[in-house]
Amino acid sequence: MGTKLLLPLFAGLASGGQVAEAAEWRGLVVAEESRCSRYERDDYQYADSYEERQALEDRIVERMGGRIYGPYEGRDFRSVRQSDIEHIVAISEAHDSGLCAASPRVKGQFARDLLNLTLASPQVNRDLKGAKDASGWMPALNRCWFASRVVEVRRKYGLTIDRSEAAALESVLNGCDHFEMVFEGPPEEPLRLYDDNRNGRISCAEARGHGIAPVDRGHSAYPYMTDGDGDGVVCE
Repeated sequence: MGTKLLLPLFAGLASGGQVAEAAEWRGLVVAEESRCSRYERDDYQYADSYEERQALEDRIVERMGGRIYGPYEGRDFRSVRQSDIEHIVAISEAHDSGLCAASPRVKGQFARDLLNLTLASPQVNRDLKGAKDASGWMPALNRCWFASRVVEVRRKYGLTIDRSEAAALESVLNGCDHFEMVFEGPPEEPLRLYDDNRNGRISCAEARGHGIAPVDRGHSAYPYMTDGDGDGVVCE
């Protein structure tokens, strides 16, 4: 679930891990953030409807082997409704790092790019991390994956990086021997959790009793349920 950072550390990292002025670091221009145009959150929509959001969540879950997983916390969620779609490089941070000059098409592409998307609990996404960059917040787990992904996303979109964030990321990357996402603990067993009568299937009554209905195809219970109309949602 990650890509190794193969580019060498470019000139610009001074002694003590400080990034020098006017430097290039790991292929990124080091510069202070600058808001070259007004930030409008609506310019960065990742879904125009519930169905589009659901499809995007399904793709994120698929990339994690079918687990509804928050890599920052090492947590399996019972449903995508317990989690937020989280931008690894925050949208406002990207805007102030060069995306403010991008076209509407590129801004929309950034908002929906799976390279920059994962899942997180609402508390982490909205309160703890929010719009902070890596100098202001780092996850408790999967720091190597997170740091490498930040660099990857910034490279892809030609974003700059400020000195404090480059130094924070370098302090992590220097100690990494791999950049893959690490899954903590086993996935939850849906039959143990929701199959109250132990018949090997999960009914809508059981799903509602556990507060997970409606159940979409990204949920771990879905394979044990009957989707009569094949629309990817059970117990609407």
